Amino acid sequence: MKVRFLGTGTSTGNPEIGCRCKVCSSTDERDRRFRSSVLIETGGKHLLIDCGPDFRMQMLETFRTMPVERWAGVLITHEHYDHVGGLDDLRTFCRNEAVAVYAENYVAEAIKTRMPYAFEEHRYPGVPNLRLVPVRNEPFSVEGIQVNPVRLMHGELPILGYRIGGMAYLTDLKTIPDEEYAKLKDLDVLIINALRETEHIAHETLADALANIKRIKPARAYLIHMCHQFGLHEEQQKTLPVPVFIAYDGLEIYV
Repeated sequence: MKVRFLGTGTSTGNPEIGCRCKVCSSTDERDRRFRSSVLIETGGKHLLIDCGPDFRMQMLETFRTMPVERWAGVLITHEHYDHVGGLDDLRTFCRNEAVAVYAENYVAEAIKTRMPYAFEEHRYPGVPNLRLVPVRNEPFSVEGIQVNPVRLMHGELPILGYRIGGMAYLTDLKTIPDEEYAKLKDLDVLIINALRETEHIAHETLADALANIKRIKPARAYLIHMCHQFGLHEEQQKTLPVPVFIAYDGLEIYV
């Protein structure tokens, strides 16, 4: 299984508009972050986890080395704009068939409310053709690919992470319910959010993420969903224990 990090930033992306801090001014490409999303290639099929407002630019860059002709499915973690704001740009993949979008019921309703034109009985030509597939916190299959949801708490909002084979993608969490840790045993790769070093009401800090990595014990861990207050990639990477890595946009790993 191949995983490409399409974006590794938080809701504002890096650099933030108008900010002149050392991270937003950095010339290191690893400090420039689109909103968080990953592309998974397994068995010749492609899955997308989250589809944020940078999706178009992410895919234009990805197509240079990793062309995607169709999506087996799109997995949505929750309805916040930085995770669903690019769904309209899936229209270029909808010319021959609907794109299946897997989401919890409350998330699907939010998507329909924001994009009513995409779900009308008689759609205007060219709008995205999305097939919403309801999921719960129970295993399901996407074209033969086994997907195991993981309940996470984004502050007080229940959201989903996803485990596929030996990889788990956990974004935007503040806490993991104790009963969910059993789903995260024997991971080859854990991808987990680490917003910044200082406390946040709905996101893990770097220390929180490192504590979860220590508890879960994956073979490798990659940090995502960082804001500009996280610090410079090169400096922060030197402080992290092995095998914890700061992910960056365009990074490709194999699981």
